[in-house]
Amino acid sequence: MKELLKASNWISGLQWLFFIFANTVVIPITIGAAFHLSQGKIIFLLQFSFITVGIACMLQAVIGHRRAIMEGQSGLWWGVILTLCSTAAAQGISLETLGGSLAVGIIISGMLTIIIGLTGTGQYLSKFFNPAVMGVFMFLFGANLIRIFLKGMFGLPFGNHAGKAAMNLPVTLLSIVIAIIVMVISVKAPGYIARYALLIGIIVGWILYTIIFHSKSSSGEAAFHIHFFPLGKPAWNIGIIITAVITGLLNLANTFGALKGTEDMYQTKTTKKQYRLSLSISGLFVGISGFFGLVPFAPYVSSIGFLNQTQILKRMPLIIGGLMFVIMGVIPPIGHFFSLLPLSVGSAVLFVSYLQLLNSSFQFFKQVRLNTVNVYRSAIPIFVGIIIMTLPASTFDTLPNMIRPIISNGLLVGILLALILENFFSWDHYGLSKEKQQSAEVYMKKDSKAN
Repeated sequence: MKELLKASNWISGLQWLFFIFANTVVIPITIGAAFHLSQGKIIFLLQFSFITVGIACMLQAVIGHRRAIMEGQSGLWWGVILTLCSTAAAQGISLETLGGSLAVGIIISGMLTIIIGLTGTGQYLSKFFNPAVMGVFMFLFGANLIRIFLKGMFGLPFGNHAGKAAMNLPVTLLSIVIAIIVMVISVKAPGYIARYALLIGIIVGWILYTIIFHSKSSSGEAAFHIHFFPLGKPAWNIGIIITAVITGLLNLANTFGALKGTEDMYQTKTTKKQYRLSLSISGLFVGISGFFGLVPFAPYVSSIGFLNQTQILKRMPLIIGGLMFVIMGVIPPIGHFFSLLPLSVGSAVLFVSYLQLLNSSFQFFKQVRLNTVNVYRSAIPIFVGIIIMTLPASTFDTLPNMIRPIISNGLLVGILLALILENFFSWDHYGLSKEKQQSAEVYMKKDSKAN
């Protein structure tokens, strides 16, 4: 109780609130736009996202992994869902069928995650996600999200009409200005201001957008109405369901990355109990997401950067920030107001935020000894994943419907290739031996010339 009453914890909690808000507000709005939902359903997605994210953060801090790590809607899931939306029409899948099949797949993923958590197998699965896999994961994860944000900055619609639209030049120019403002604040401003760069970018960008484009607030209803399966009634497209289940398993990388990444800060190794409780709570909220059309949950790896910047390692500020976020979600006018946030503004701000994933990727690759022999372990998944991201959806029309959603997703293909290459080949042993052999041959040639 004493910790709850400390003014310093409430100030730190306010910082957590801003961080949680900036990383959450755009996600339900883009999903609603991609599935062409009504304003009322978008408001529901936004408000319910605020409520569930706030509760998830508090539960993880109190009875989960018990660290100050944000629990929110997964960027991996977000990227995969938006990619599936953009390719659905080319694959002959309606948005309602896509949404309904995703709901089924997400619920199954939630159940599997809970089982993994309760059985304690998460600690053993984490060994498959070694630094080389995590480096590829972070690199492709960043590339996929940046691609999505650039589309938003260009004024392109989300979903299956994005490829048919042309760049909106005025919106693009404003988005670039907003991105520059956020970058300048992040780099040049003092630390106590730089930590609010995302929030400042949203506020300034929204004001400029309203002034320049004479944007007006909608007069739609602000009441809170619960919608079950807002993206589509449960459907059974086996390819989409399999893609969702695989995404759910790969989404475990966020848990491993966030917990491993904070071990040095807390000066302790993550225990089997922490993995078990963290995964069980994440799985619960993944399952809830399937019923209510939310992007599924995971611990945020980006929390590591926030903790490094603020040094707020105590759990109480996160609990307070989560509580305030729940209150924001419970108040209907707040949800209605933020549902009007221009997608180009949110995309520009998050574009800058997720550029940091390149640094996260390099930090993992620093732990991998790459050379001319074993470079394939990372080069193959990265280059193949990137190229698939750039190919049109029609490229994969000749593939069976069951595997098409997976093979056409560069992010999933890249991560799967990394997992296969890392866990079926002894790259470190082979590369090191070959490197020593080559060094020895060079030395012998020099020695023979000297004689």
